[in-house]
Amino acid sequence: MNWQAAVEQTVTGLGYELVDTEYRAGGLLRVFIDRVANDPNGEFITVDDCEKVTRQLQHVLEVEGCAYERLEVSSPGLDRPLKKSADFARFAGEQIELTLKLPFKGRKKYQGVLHETTGDGWRIVFSDGKVEQALDFSLDEVRDARLVPVVDFKGRRFAPPPVAPAGDEPQADDGGRKQ
Repeated sequence: MNWQAAVEQTVTGLGYELVDTEYRAGGLLRVFIDRVANDPNGEFITVDDCEKVTRQLQHVLEVEGCAYERLEVSSPGLDRPLKKSADFARFAGEQIELTLKLPFKGRKKYQGVLHETTGDGWRIVFSDGKVEQALDFSLDEVRDARLVPVVDFKGRRFAPPPVAPAGDEPQADDGGRKQ
């Protein structure tokens, strides 16, 4: 069994989702894990989760004879990458940053709300500051896709500021605080 199969089988066997792996020069093996959708244990990966997966992977990789110098297990972060079709389906309705492999009308980067379309297609709805637009794409056209981070302070979620419709007067910035 190769190291990739060993890592995937171990992570999924422990009840986590394998988001990505990286094998770097010098023998650094990085493993990014996340909770499966609707996990009753919570929404976020904890240090205990990383420790649990690390200990199990150390044993499995040793038994399988997989060479590595250092193992790092972590969450994918607030700007979680979207790699598979299942990732896109899970996070439909969320804000994402999308980079295309080839430019469309001179532009490769988009930020907006992800939507599923019929078939195997996806749509990102974004604003250019004046009007809302939509771009349909397939996963084959995507170079990189990530969630837009949503920071949670004391249980209150602060999403990215909404884009004002054209013609509205700019409002004073209150730093996202509610009064």
